[in-house]
Amino acid sequence: MATKAKADMSSRPQPGRELDRIDTGPRFTEADAIRLNRMFRGQDTHEMLGTVLKDNLLGEVAIVSSFGAESAVLLHLIAQVDKTIPVLFLDTEKHFPETLAYRDELVAFLGLTDLRILTPEVEEIAKKDEAGLRWSWDPDGCCEIRKVKPLAKALADFDASITGRKAFQASTRSQLPRFEIDMTDAQGRLKFNPLIDWTAADIEAYMVEHDLPRHPLVAEGYPSIGCSPCTHKVAPGEDPRSGRWKGWDKTECGIHSPNNPDAYRQSPEGFDPGL
Repeated sequence: MATKAKADMSSRPQPGRELDRIDTGPRFTEADAIRLNRMFRGQDTHEMLGTVLKDNLLGEVAIVSSFGAESAVLLHLIAQVDKTIPVLFLDTEKHFPETLAYRDELVAFLGLTDLRILTPEVEEIAKKDEAGLRWSWDPDGCCEIRKVKPLAKALADFDASITGRKAFQASTRSQLPRFEIDMTDAQGRLKFNPLIDWTAADIEAYMVEHDLPRHPLVAEGYPSIGCSPCTHKVAPGEDPRSGRWKGWDKTECGIHSPNNPDAYRQSPEGFDPGL
């Protein structure tokens, strides 16, 4: 975890020299998130991204991308500011082949230079999902070992992450702010949702305006794309994410909202070690 050094102005061990102390407190607090939301209230997304990233307001930052149906928009916006920002992709080993091909196509198209592919621990897969079928009887547990833990490990050295979540995608995302404290991190990592107020029409218009490559499965009826066993086609008019974990009382994988909040609060590693 990145720490910040603060100067203790009240204690001077010798003339002309300040005593440096290591601040091990949270990177960000709720007050910081509120301040940032007020600072950028109503500001154009392009301008906001430029200011936040160029002025380094979030410290060490990475973008987390699924390379799904709408990922091209945020990645294009980011690339216009800084093509070197780390892009984290969770390779769960359960993706559609089309998603992996689209990932590589989009990275090349946008000129992104720091794609980091995160994979689950081999030993944990062997221990907890040797047959590769945990998704069929415990989707939360499958997401935990294939997505939540690898991402938590990768984000440990970052102060903030950028996501592509949007309010229209699901009722569980309708009230999300642009800036929030990451619920899955006990050290105060910030989560930045620059597209939260974009509509489906805004996304489509941007895709057309910039002639961005499209995920091939969108045309086949998949408006929200995750792992292949847990992603189904969506009928016209249905919630775009209704095809995810169809038949289960589950709307998120756990990287944004803990599937088991108590486990995150109790475990210093940010997950339930009993899974």
